[in-house]
Amino acid sequence: MRAMVLKEFRELRRDRRTLAMIVFMPLLLLVIFGYAANFSVGSVATAVVGPHADQVAAALPDFFDVTTVDASRTAADAHDLVQRREVDVAFVADGAKARALVDGSNLFAAQAVVSVLNRMGDQVSVDVLFNPDLETSWVMIPAIIGLILTFIGTIVTSIGLVRERQTGTLEQLAVMPIRASTVILGKIAPYFLLAAFDMTVVTLLGVWLFGVPFNGNVAVFALGAAIFLFVVLGLGVFISTISQNAGQAIQAAFMMMLPQILLSGMIFPLDAMAAGVRWIAYGLPLTYFTMISQGVMLRGAPVDSLWLPLGALTLMALLIFTGAVLRFRRDLAPGRGHAAGRPAHHGDHVASQR
Repeated sequence: MRAMVLKEFRELRRDRRTLAMIVFMPLLLLVIFGYAANFSVGSVATAVVGPHADQVAAALPDFFDVTTVDASRTAADAHDLVQRREVDVAFVADGAKARALVDGSNLFAAQAVVSVLNRMGDQVSVDVLFNPDLETSWVMIPAIIGLILTFIGTIVTSIGLVRERQTGTLEQLAVMPIRASTVILGKIAPYFLLAAFDMTVVTLLGVWLFGVPFNGNVAVFALGAAIFLFVVLGLGVFISTISQNAGQAIQAAFMMMLPQILLSGMIFPLDAMAAGVRWIAYGLPLTYFTMISQGVMLRGAPVDSLWLPLGALTLMALLIFTGAVLRFRRDLAPGRGHAAGRPAHHGDHVASQR
């Protein structure tokens, strides 16, 4: 019994990835649920436009973080500010009663805004845009599309490439005059097409079954999805280069997926997270794809208003894909077959002695 216990501890000590997961995962969950698990939005970005903008802005509670006060702008300008997600709510002060245009695609902030405005009585009329009934499914489904792409790109891709490493296929490629980038593109092409098919099916089912609108440009949505796919596929390739078997690949992929699920704004609102945790969220690709999918589907946001998430994903794609290619190239280098994870056979040992 004692010998078995000591043996398991020694094996666990050698398996640094499992040990890191045992130690890191509880700490990650503690941080997330301690600082991120908060549905209460403390303040919302606010614009006030119209002839009486100054008076209305001065009368608003501190909950409304007024960033824009412009008496020359109109209701159309207010609608545009909300559509471009520059503010969460825009007040139109052009009469005796102000009108609040609330961004319903930002579900938690919209619920908080409506609650505060209802307590103000009949001083303000409320119009919830892009999600008038504040349906949770309308906000979740665009994020779930990104989650599906993340699953296929990260877990399925990494496992598929690791299996090829174990069967020795990558060693055969090492002796062929093929560039590492070409090998990677050839390997991930089927996963790219599979993920694109799944994305199309889920999007159509979301629109058909749950009535989620698709108000924006399909090309903008496809562009964002394609860039995001390159990011998660690059992560899958990178995971495969640091894993020697499918179990290790699943562990690494899970550790990369969990923060994205919990911190991307899909479950907990970004505005309610502590500042430090929010900055972690801004370093996750699913955060930016959720911005794109919700912006295009719900708000019909134009491409120029999505420059930040598109630019962030493009930068991530370049960095992650470059890192994956460099790491993959090292594994394809002649003589690195055994280091890549295939155990040496007896015949290899004899040949090396000769």
